[in-house]
Amino acid sequence: WIFGGDGWAYDIGFGGLDHVLASGEDINVLVLDTEVYSNTGGQSSKSTPAAAIAKFAAAGKKTKKKDLGMIAVSYGYIYVAQIALGADMNQAVKAIHEAESYPGPSLIIAYAPCINHGIKAGMGEASAEQKAAVECGYWCNWRYDPRLLDAGKNPFHLDSREPKGDFRKFLLGEVRYASLQKLFPQEAEALFEKTEKDARARRQSYVRMQKSFDLEMQEHQAAAE
Repeated sequence: WIFGGDGWAYDIGFGGLDHVLASGEDINVLVLDTEVYSNTGGQSSKSTPAAAIAKFAAAGKKTKKKDLGMIAVSYGYIYVAQIALGADMNQAVKAIHEAESYPGPSLIIAYAPCINHGIKAGMGEASAEQKAAVECGYWCNWRYDPRLLDAGKNPFHLDSREPKGDFRKFLLGEVRYASLQKLFPQEAEALFEKTEKDARARRQSYVRMQKSFDLEMQEHQAAAE
């Protein structure tokens, strides 16, 4: 297993990570996604969502979060999953077990609350913060297992339910977002809307992928009959 953060996986080490995953070798990678360079002082990374304040993005990041998982899925032979332990422990354990048993490269991206987020409830509530992130649609849990495709089954499973939480309330529960509202109120509103729109679009792309594979499997079954 290889362990790393999002600054490494999404940014400065992405080329090396991509090379390792593309090699087809039986290796497992776990990325702890804090959406910021945690170990070097809280700088913005390509994993940082729009509207978040971080070093080098003092007025809020203007661009959306990079979807590293989908880049890996595009290869077709890499096991990929997104997890949030505090939101769904069973899904997280299942993903880790599947990655470990997969005879090829695997990538697990784990949502990781960080002190740089400025969680108002405190870091002691990190698990609750993960749960809130998934419930409002800020983060999605899903799994892609190429073995299922070979078996004639849908390889993609969106494990997160339809969002029901308050997205804006979640954002304002963290200083990295709430401070933007105090410092740049007009810009904050536009960026808050953007990051929520980005999250919804990301989830919809997952829904479309799952439906697309379902349709493909149905067509194959019909052709076989």
